[in-house]
Amino acid sequence: MAFHIKDPATDAAVRKLAAERGLSLTAAVREAVENELKRSERQFDERLDALVRELQQYPPTGREADKAFYDELSGDP
Repeated sequence: MAFHIKDPATDAAVRKLAAERGLSLTAAVREAVENELKRSERQFDERLDALVRELQQYPPTGREADKAFYDELSGDP
């Protein structure tokens, strides 16, 4: 399961993070990746929330969806 970091700048960054946090190199990489994944999820959630807020600004039309039309689009009988 090992991989090698061949980029000197990346190696230095991982070593610096590990030293600052008192972590092993593996733990430093895991922490950095997990934090980045959490940040990405937060950004996605924020974009989704903004989209929902934008859609909620439109008033309801009161019209019903045409089930047969959508069934045909999705290939449902």
